[in-house]
This record gives sequence, structure tokens and C-alpha cells, in this order.
Amino acid sequence: MLSRAANNLYWMSRHIERAENTARLLDITYRMSLLPYRIQETDQKWAEPWALPLVINGLASTFYARFPGPLSSENVLRFMVLDPTNPSSLYSCIQSARENARTERGAITTEMYEDINACWLEIRNHDFTRLNARGISNFFDWVKMRSHQFRGVTYGTMIRDEGYGFIRLGTFIERADNTARLLDVKYHTLLPSAAEIGGAVDYYQWSALLRSLSAFDAYRKIYRDLITPTKVTELLVLREDVPRSLHACMNDIYEILKGLGHNTSKEAERLAGELHAQLHYGRTEEIIHLGLHEYLMAFLDKLSRVTQQINSEFLVPVYKQNQVLN
Repeated sequence: MLSRAANNLYWMSRHIERAENTARLLDITYRMSLLPYRIQETDQKWAEPWALPLVINGLASTFYARFPGPLSSENVLRFMVLDPTNPSSLYSCIQSARENARTERGAITTEMYEDINACWLEIRNHDFTRLNARGISNFFDWVKMRSHQFRGVTYGTMIRDEGYGFIRLGTFIERADNTARLLDVKYHTLLPSAAEIGGAVDYYQWSALLRSLSAFDAYRKIYRDLITPTKVTELLVLREDVPRSLHACMNDIYEILKGLGHNTSKEAERLAGELHAQLHYGRTEEIIHLGLHEYLMAFLDKLSRVTQQINSEFLVPVYKQNQVLN
């Protein structure tokens, strides 16, 4: 397969997954903002619910440059949903995914292109007034369902060739990155005060984290107990039967790279295998002892090395509009 074609398919799936992840995060942020909360210190503006999407995506500085003054839900939604100048907004992600799909119409099925094109045509007709009229949560549910639908169409119609492998690879790379960032912000940023741990606010924040990763039902089924940081860590990092856990993502990334690799492109597979082994044989106690923040930062650093090697071995140079969370 041509490197340019592989690049377009890889980034098409990354942008679709990123749109879904952003919609999940914004939806949970909206629901959490409806609960009472109190900022303990005047310099903890980042602890406000609506700062969460900005912190996770590394967009806080850009946002405050665009929207100086008090943080508001309306400004965050305008920036993260419909702003075409923000490469991580839902609008930009779906536009980029559609452009990559349009470029590779010969490599994907007709149903796949029609599905993603219809999604783009609908979102480009939205404005903030229509978004409010539709209902914020209803709109986010629509984005999530369109992402699920596109993956289902891909699975049900596309031949299992190299192109299919690069589509799946982009999905799981993006998903692993999002899970690690979201989990790190919860531990390292949102609850700096040990006095808050175990309280009602803490419980709802853990619940929101699990729901944003579609892992709340899995937690209840596996543990049937109160939500605790140690068990959440085990669920979202080490369990390989939870679809959005780091272990589950690395299972797929490693297997896909084994299928795509050849004698001159084994380094990406080796790096992915090393990271997979760390998760496969890891223990929750060791992660907590090391420090979850330090563990997740190391994971993201190693994942970045994997993506850089994928770019080097398989893809064309990454365009500026694709250099987000890479």
C-alpha cells in the first residue's frame, strides 16, 4: 500500500475516534457541571468542570488567549465543538476525517464514504443556536453514535487488507492516548487535596471518569463495590477485557503491527511489544507505588515513540493539521 494512502486512512480513523472521545468528555463535563461544586483555592481555576476538556487536550493556553476573562461553558463549547480554527474541535475532527476519506475513496467502501460524508454535511450546518435547541447531550449522543456507526460500517463492509489494518491502528492509538490523558488529569489535576478523596464529589468524579470511557457498567459487573482509585486503575490500565483500557488498546496495536510489519520495519512492532508486555505483566500495586501520574507519563512517552516509528516506517510526513496529541 502507498504510504500516502496508509497515512490518510490512519488519520481518518484517528480523527473519528478523537471526535467521539471529545464528545464523551464534553458530555460528562456538562453533566458534572450541573452538580454543586466549590473551588477550594482562588488559584485553582483549572479545577472548574469546564476546564477539564481544555487541560486534557492541552488547549488551555490557546483557549484563554481566544477567550480572556472568566471561564464559561458557552465559550468552551464554542471552542471545542464548532470552532474550525481549533484542530481538536468536533467540527475540525469530522472535517479532517471526511477529507481523508474523500482522498481515499478507492481504498474504502462506498458505504463508509457515504456515512462519513453525511456526518460532515450535518455538522457543518450547525451553529450554537441550533446546538442549544437540539440539546447539548443529544448532540453529543449523535456524535458518539455516528462514530459507532462508522466503525460498524467499516467492520461490516471493508476487505481485511492493509488499509483495514491502518484504520484499526489509528483507532486504537488515539483511544489509548485519550484514556491515559483522561485518567492522569483525574488523579493529578482534579483532586490535589487528599481531604476530598472519598467524599461525595470524589465519587461522582470517579463515576464521570468511568462513564466517559464507557467503563462504569464494567466496573459494577467486575467489582460490585464502591469506586476506589486502585480498582479504577486496574480496570482502565491493566484489564484486557475492557475495550478502552490501555492493555486492551495495546493488545490490538501490537497484533496489527505484527501483521503490517516486514523485515525492514520491525522497530515499531518491537516498541509496541515492549509496551504491551509492560501492561500484560504489570501489577496494580507496582503502579500505585511508582505513582500513577509518573506511570501514565511514561506510557504516553513510549506511545509517542511508537507513533513516531509508525510514521517513519509506514506513513508520509505528518501534516501540521494532524500533529495534535501525536
